[in-house]
Amino acid sequence: MSQNHQDKIFSGLFWKFAERILAQGISFVVSILLARLLAPEAYGIVAMVMVFINIANIFVTGGFSQALIQKKDADETDFSTIFHCSFVLSLLIYGICWLAAPYIAAFYNTPELTTVFRVFSLKLPISAYNSIQHAYVSRHMLFKRFFYSTLFGTLVSAAVGVVMAFMGFGVWALVAQYLVNSAIDTLVLAITVPWRPRMLFSTASARSLMRFGWKCLAANLIGTIYSNIRSLVIGKFYTAEDLAYYSKGKHFPDLIMDNVVTSITSVLFPALSQHSDDPAALKALTQKSIRCTAYVVFPMMAGMLAVARPMILLLLTEKWADCVIYLQMVCIYNALRALSQTNLQAITAMGRSDIVLKLEFIKKPVSISLIFLALPFGVEAVAASLPVSGAFTMAMNMLPNRKLMGYGFREQIADVAAPLWMSAVMAAVVLPIQRLPLPLILVLVLQITAGAAIYVGLSLITKDETFYLLKKQLLGKLVSKKRA
Repeated sequence: MSQNHQDKIFSGLFWKFAERILAQGISFVVSILLARLLAPEAYGIVAMVMVFINIANIFVTGGFSQALIQKKDADETDFSTIFHCSFVLSLLIYGICWLAAPYIAAFYNTPELTTVFRVFSLKLPISAYNSIQHAYVSRHMLFKRFFYSTLFGTLVSAAVGVVMAFMGFGVWALVAQYLVNSAIDTLVLAITVPWRPRMLFSTASARSLMRFGWKCLAANLIGTIYSNIRSLVIGKFYTAEDLAYYSKGKHFPDLIMDNVVTSITSVLFPALSQHSDDPAALKALTQKSIRCTAYVVFPMMAGMLAVARPMILLLLTEKWADCVIYLQMVCIYNALRALSQTNLQAITAMGRSDIVLKLEFIKKPVSISLIFLALPFGVEAVAASLPVSGAFTMAMNMLPNRKLMGYGFREQIADVAAPLWMSAVMAAVVLPIQRLPLPLILVLVLQITAGAAIYVGLSLITKDETFYLLKKQLLGKLVSKKRA
């Protein structure tokens, strides 16, 4: 891998991280304000709707945009062809959502879901255009464009959501925030990205891309149904408040996943695709990604698990205390998912969408069975099945890469052993600090400071290679920015 290509990857990571940190930083503040202003029931209603929106959205975006990135010689005809297919499909699915809305409301026994679902489904046609924009940006590694689109989308939607919540619009404040965010993001990319849909369509192109894309779509669909099935089960068999606590507990760890893992994988996939016929280069890039991901994600998840209770009580008040246990379980799951996603991206980049699909047919029946086995034991047991299934999923996603590029399970575990034990030590020291008889804000500051000092200190003592690699790249980027 050339130095120029490596620099391009790290430049992409820099802008992708900047975009996600900025967006999620603003979203984090806004989510705190909205959680204080709105009742848990409003979040429960949105979580019920999101189950079906996420599944519908996969038909519009899942797979075909990946096919555009994976195809080495994708041209203007390919991009326009997939756009037309996705947009027409989005209109069809919107119509289905409109008709299905009353039945979904009846399923949950929540009549107000009908209108909420119909309005929320307007996101689907927007996503059809946005997914092709994202494919173009990712393919050409123009990740700086994401920074600006996300900045404006997040700021405008945040203002809309908070103002509407203050004015007493309840659940509609959350609906408006989601829709405005998607619309502004798409509008800014339409202005800044040098791609527009054209009246071009090729049946041969559609068939070629769909041969790869339909398998990714099917795999993404199975994965999305699975990732939302807990929300579906909790919303159906328990209460809207239970679902709100579970969803809010997921929210905070998922911020880290959006900031770190989504950034890494979105940059990694086009980079890996360029080495799809070179197993040695593919292994080197995947191995570096695994090490960096584990080094960053493990301490964040372990640290959040340790500070969960004082953080929730301080930021969201006592009315959200019941979400602490869910937050901790999702932290464990997300640490496992970080490694799982990187392995899956490597398999997809090699054009082996057939393996991705086969894996889904193995993983998901086992994971779904765990949910229903836990169902009689209460909502916390349903949530506890998440990290168990995460461990199984991670192992299954690791296995094919031993044959594909010589990067097996044992070698991967050895590569992440250092950040794993350092994170465990850090969490073990930080967790008891919450028992100190101090104001919550002091407890939280003390926990975060101690955790960061312990992890960095252990990295320096053990002379961790990944620590020095990340330090070198970050300092190099900062120096180059100052010179510019």
